Amino acid sequence: MKFDFNGFNNMEFNGIGIDFEDKKENILKNKSQLLIDLKGEPGKDCGGFCKFCYFKKVDNSNIVPFGCKNCTFTIGCDYCTYSIRELNGRFVPLPMAIQQVQSALIFQKFDKVNITSGGDVSFYPQIIPLCEYIGNMGLKIHLGYTSGKGFKSLEVAKTLVNLGVDEVTFSVFSTNPEIRKKWMNDKNAEESLKCLKYFCENCEVHCAIILVPGVNDNKELEKTLSDLVEWGAKGVILMRFANKTEQGLILKNGPIIEGIHSHDIEEFKSIVKRIHEIFGDKIRITGTPLYDPETNAPFAISYNKGLLKRLRSKIKSEATIITGSVAYNYLSRIFENTPINVVKVKKDISDLITGEDLREINLRKLKDTVIIPPMAFVHDRVAEEILTRDGIDRMVIRGVDRLSLDGEISGTLTKEEVLEFEKRAFDELIEKINFFGKPI
Repeated sequence: MKFDFNGFNNMEFNGIGIDFEDKKENILKNKSQLLIDLKGEPGKDCGGFCKFCYFKKVDNSNIVPFGCKNCTFTIGCDYCTYSIRELNGRFVPLPMAIQQVQSALIFQKFDKVNITSGGDVSFYPQIIPLCEYIGNMGLKIHLGYTSGKGFKSLEVAKTLVNLGVDEVTFSVFSTNPEIRKKWMNDKNAEESLKCLKYFCENCEVHCAIILVPGVNDNKELEKTLSDLVEWGAKGVILMRFANKTEQGLILKNGPIIEGIHSHDIEEFKSIVKRIHEIFGDKIRITGTPLYDPETNAPFAISYNKGLLKRLRSKIKSEATIITGSVAYNYLSRIFENTPINVVKVKKDISDLITGEDLREINLRKLKDTVIIPPMAFVHDRVAEEILTRDGIDRMVIRGVDRLSLDGEISGTLTKEEVLEFEKRAFDELIEKINFFGKPI
């Protein structure tokens, strides 16, 4: 599923790395849906920027590629140059959207189509005929992201449900229409909320709430959750608002809102725990960049002494893992008293590590084999140059694509499924370290 943070465009992911195209885990295969992308750009195809949108202050006049695992010999590819900025073009025409569905179904059978966009699917001009086409094929429909700002009346929601929409991912922020008008640029807030209520009553609805301190994070949050429970929403993911570079603003676009001091990691985790304690028996509560109170994700394995003992016994080589500050707290516990040491950079989310972060590392802490996050925004050659600039020849490789699960995914799994997923992922990581690392 494609998800954006800060108006769902903050990309706050946990762990060594997350790759939503991973095809190895049956646990997630069973949850798969056919994803079609309507394209669209933030600020242009979403009814205008929300105040907290990640892309609001991005300067696209001088685009410099970051480099990433998808690059070849040269620095820069579509992903680390344009996709990171959601510069994927305006909405695709209806025939192209339909072609995506037709082409995918030739090779694989799906029961549900997940419609997503770099903008907001509620503003897609042909959303009703598209859903009608998909519904006529006997497929159910998931509106993969919407704020509801583009739905002009309740009748639109009713029509979509009649056409086969049975799952909706909805950016709420607040169920107070005045707050939505001010903070989400929602000129039609009352109707948007009526549509949300109808979806909750007739579909499986998972809501997202970006928490801006002093705006919607205290009593206002409890009121919103109370409404969502009453309406019948199935789950809510709380998202930390990022306002600094180390929190995830890597496009030189911070602060997004002057004077706002975002929750630090522990503050945010305590909010997730508090809301779960109040509402967790009625609705599934998760958070990102952490955490899931029901499964202990991310890194639920760090709480399981039995699994940790078995994992540690498999380690035969030494290496260094570079990661962000969120994952560091868990990985340090997991690899405690082993030949694997963990080094953190000044970036909360490991997938948003750049070459600038690597340059700040004390190279004396690094072993001969260094594992960097697979999704880190740095070219392989550049990462190697930075981490060997002291003259020591180190092997620099990328880690396991998906080592743990973000609250968005773990919220659809059981505790046992999360532990099984992480056990397989850590087994794969240790095998890689044993192969490339220096034998003990």
